[in-house]
Amino acid sequence: MATPIGNMGDISNRAIEVLQNVDFIICENPNHSRKIMSKFGIKKKLVALHDYNEDKIIRNYIEKIKTKPVALISDAGSPLISDPGYKLAQHCIKENIFMTTIPGASSVISALQLSGLPVNEFVFVGFAPKNKKKMIDFFKSISLEQRTVVLFVSSHKIIQLLEILAEILPNRNIALCKEITKLNEKTFYGLPENILAKICISTKYSLGEFVVIIGAEKNIENIKKNYISPEIENIIKRLLNKFSLTESVEIVHKISYIEKKQIYKKALDIKNENNK
Repeated sequence: MATPIGNMGDISNRAIEVLQNVDFIICENPNHSRKIMSKFGIKKKLVALHDYNEDKIIRNYIEKIKTKPVALISDAGSPLISDPGYKLAQHCIKENIFMTTIPGASSVISALQLSGLPVNEFVFVGFAPKNKKKMIDFFKSISLEQRTVVLFVSSHKIIQLLEILAEILPNRNIALCKEITKLNEKTFYGLPENILAKICISTKYSLGEFVVIIGAEKNIENIKKNYISPEIENIIKRLLNKFSLTESVEIVHKISYIEKKQIYKKALDIKNENNK
């Protein structure tokens, strides 16, 4: 069942009615969910469900779920979308327990609507990697993506993410949606470098919950010719351990057909990094 992502007025009458009539509510964080329950005068037992106790909750409550109406909610938005509950849903399917959904707020859909980018085809990838190297590898891996990409990022990683995007996907239009439906809601549009400059104007712009929408690559053929994938980068690294810079560039060019100047630039970066 979906709960508001910010504005409490976004909960549906059906959702309130269901919450009032279930036996108990499985939620992500009882402290957060109590605010919603208090707002609408709902008094029900709240059972915490998170990544570390999901198996235990299934064992302890599955018999009750078989015979009693139960609701599953997350802290905000639609459950299971980068939130716990997957194992529980799978177990209900296995046990032939009826499930339905109470539609409502979704930050993924809301951000797509606000982005101004094509939404006929999109891919949602969850939270951006926390590690800088993994984040770099991730954005390299989607550099050929021809669908709009949607991802979540925490506030303490937003500056780093935009810096990496500005380096790896500098010409890609993006939308950065902040605090959707909340008091300080704002959406930034443009190239990564421009958005980075905008949110660095004030610390208040880099605080909150963010959804990043990355536009699809349009010049796919030109990119393919010069795209150095993580796999090619690893080959360059290994070759540089045995051969000269020039020889390594020549070998990679022959097996990949990537332009020599692109390979040379990457090989030089790797060599300089190794010499630090």
